[in-house]
Amino acid sequence: MADAPNVHPRADWNARAPRRPATVLNRAPDRIIVHHTDTANSDDGSLAHAYGLSRFIQDFHMDKRGWDDAGQQLTISRGGIVMEGRNRSLKSVRAGVLAVGAQVLHHNEHTIGIENEGSYMTKEVPDRLWASLVEVCVWLCREYDLTPSDAIVGHRDYNKTACPGDVLYARLPELRRSVGARLDGAPKSSQGKPRPKPRPKPRPEPFPDDQGPGQMPDFPGFPSFDDFN
Repeated sequence: MADAPNVHPRADWNARAPRRPATVLNRAPDRIIVHHTDTANSDDGSLAHAYGLSRFIQDFHMDKRGWDDAGQQLTISRGGIVMEGRNRSLKSVRAGVLAVGAQVLHHNEHTIGIENEGSYMTKEVPDRLWASLVEVCVWLCREYDLTPSDAIVGHRDYNKTACPGDVLYARLPELRRSVGARLDGAPKSSQGKPRPKPRPKPRPEPFPDDQGPGQMPDFPGFPSFDDFN
């Protein structure tokens, strides 16, 4: 699709093989979950840094949390570089279906998650990251036929967490408006297909793979901020 952002596939950042392939559901998600990584607000906008971030997240999720793979479907660096996260995610978006992630507790089977590099409790979102986040959300809303005013939410809307940080969360209304403005000039009208409401009922998992990403630890090159709880 001509309007799709440049999403670097897993092979570009040298992803590890997952423990098992992601489950792919033959349906679209109904919500786009915005996260922050709660890692340092790096000034490094390079491709090498972005690829290192993706490897760091995957290692943390697999080695420290015991998950099958990186939890989120998509990652955006502070330099605005967009990368595939969980295996099968990019192909699934292009097919209009959902590769199930591990990024929002009890709601993984109807949501797709975007990890945004940085900690946004008090700090502003970089322009390049913000521009890419808008592009990614426009792309997802088009591929999945979603209405941004309903679909774009924060991690804290579903789980008890500060993610995606107070500053980024406060900008979600602006994000919805910006995405809506890109979708043919305005948010979709009410004559589109109605989307199901979030399901509040918890869903047990056979593996510990139904959680949110949580706070990242202090890893070399990507230290966590001390002021996030």
